[in-house]
Amino acid sequence: MDAASLLLGLLLGALLATAVTLGVVTLLARRRPAESGLEPVHESLDHLHRLIAGMERARATAHGELREQMGTVGQTSAQLKQETAALVTALRTPHVRGRWGEVQLRRVVEVAGLLEHCDFVEQPASVNDSGAGVRPDLVVTLADGRQVIVDAKVPFTGYIEAVQATDEATRQQRMSAHARQLRAHVDALAARRYPTAFRPAAPFTVLFVPSDGFLTTALEAEPGLLEYGFGRDVVLATPSTLLALLRTVAYSWRQERLARDADQVLEVGRRLHARLTTLSGHLTRLGSALGATMARYNETVGSYETSVLTAARRFDDLGVGEQPVPEPQQLEATVRALRPAELGNEAAPPCENDTRNGTHG
Repeated sequence: MDAASLLLGLLLGALLATAVTLGVVTLLARRRPAESGLEPVHESLDHLHRLIAGMERARATAHGELREQMGTVGQTSAQLKQETAALVTALRTPHVRGRWGEVQLRRVVEVAGLLEHCDFVEQPASVNDSGAGVRPDLVVTLADGRQVIVDAKVPFTGYIEAVQATDEATRQQRMSAHARQLRAHVDALAARRYPTAFRPAAPFTVLFVPSDGFLTTALEAEPGLLEYGFGRDVVLATPSTLLALLRTVAYSWRQERLARDADQVLEVGRRLHARLTTLSGHLTRLGSALGATMARYNETVGSYETSVLTAARRFDDLGVGEQPVPEPQQLEATVRALRPAELGNEAAPPCENDTRNGTHG
């Protein structure tokens, strides 16, 4: 409607300008001859007619577009109102409310980086110490093997009615009702005794509130609600606080895995050290055996040279043999001993008489 008012003002301004122009032309015509005074008037009137026609077409177009946009806004508003009413109606149903809370809990767990069937289990069934069957929404396993139970079924009908309230008195009344509903759910959750059904478990149960606004509204009406839950071993957690808790759990899991891997590396190192000790013993005994073998060999060569080879040389002198008897040489190589442990990091100088370089006569 603002565009139409603007166009109407422009039209009135143009008409006023036309009237002024006609007055001026009339005055000029009185001062000029009659045959030449009407020609400028006709030209001005034609120009004004074209201008007014263009403005009218623009006004009609703008008015049509504005009407179409207003119709679209009205349809969108009606559709949004219907969707909001349908959502409120759905959230009033306990089954839908519980399912929505479970979906929110699942998203928080996934963002925290926990793995299903490894770090947490959804809706496991068990029996508490009084023999009653229980089934929480989530059980998170900590690094030390303890478990944390999380329940996501929270009533918030009073919160919806408080949001829809049109006056402050009704809003305050419904906020108080919402706080009482949450308080009653804390009592019901404490009566289920979840920690006794899952052992070993933390001595408390986490009550997951799917929205921070739900808990904030309840705390406005009843500030001592958190302390009330702590006194009954029930911790009220919103998505933000539960995310921090689960991220801490995931971090403890990673640290536990790193510690376990470090223990395995230490165990492998111990086994390798024991095997190296055994191998070093074998090498020491083998070196001693090699030294003793060379000593026995040299003794045998000396005995052979003094007692046997002398007689064989006389056959060579008499020309009995076709070729001289070869003379074996003594071995003068030494077996390399293992260095002390304090010198183990230094570079080992090559040994001239190392057995790896062959034997020397």
